[in-house]
Amino acid sequence: MPTTTIDGLVTRFEVTGSGPPLLLLSPGGFNATLGNWRSHGIYRRTKLVAALEQRYTCIAFDKREAGLSGGRLERVTWRHYAEQGLGLLEALDIPRAALLGGCVGCSIAAALAVEHPERVSGVVLYSPAGGPRYRMTQHDRFARHADFVQDEGLAAVVAQARETTAGFSEDPRVGPWATVLRWDEDFARAYAAQDPGRYRALLTGLARTLFDRDTVPGPEPEDLLRCDVPALVVPGQDASHATSAARYLEECLPAAQYWDVPVAGQTEETAPARVLEFLDSLG
Repeated sequence: MPTTTIDGLVTRFEVTGSGPPLLLLSPGGFNATLGNWRSHGIYRRTKLVAALEQRYTCIAFDKREAGLSGGRLERVTWRHYAEQGLGLLEALDIPRAALLGGCVGCSIAAALAVEHPERVSGVVLYSPAGGPRYRMTQHDRFARHADFVQDEGLAAVVAQARETTAGFSEDPRVGPWATVLRWDEDFARAYAAQDPGRYRALLTGLARTLFDRDTVPGPEPEDLLRCDVPALVVPGQDASHATSAARYLEECLPAAQYWDVPVAGQTEETAPARVLEFLDSLG
């Protein structure tokens, strides 16, 4: 599978289908990999990407610090994630594309549309991650990881990450850099050797700035209100993908359409058809 280097970090990506370009911002939280489009929940059940690649060139990639993309020990912001997507478009010489974000990918897609509207023809925000329970879960996950570091040390994090395939969401002990620790020896050595106090400060900053609100994290609402990129918002309906999060995006984005269908009604027959209807309308 091909890779490219963006901001000094390797990015694994995949291009399938043919037609106008569609950049996919993967679901899956801290383990947002390109394979999740075919293996995770609603996306697997609706066979969404399989339908889209019949009419669009689908460009999927592993988010930085996920899968086989690289990582760096820094306080990542939603803008960093958006710049990875923009960098991939530039590497592929694509001047403008539609975006499809799933789950946490919605925050990244929204950030990319806000920061670079001239590069985005439209955006589908499918089952956006957000809501009060989502924020509380993320903060608790970081706290549990910090406790493990305090009790066992950073070398133990590396060992735990390599003893399991679980990601940060399933096992907070492995931390948000778990996948990079598994395959990048230089990164793992530098990780284990860093000062634990400075590391805990980094964790505190990440949790506070990435998950700072009880709705969809990412761009500020005032910036969303100024974003005229056409959008289709598709609601989720659980503790990590609150329906209120989707309604928030509908409220804030001036050119948003809201597909008012519960998750049970989002099927292999209905969901790809609605997304294709929106994408085809972008011209």
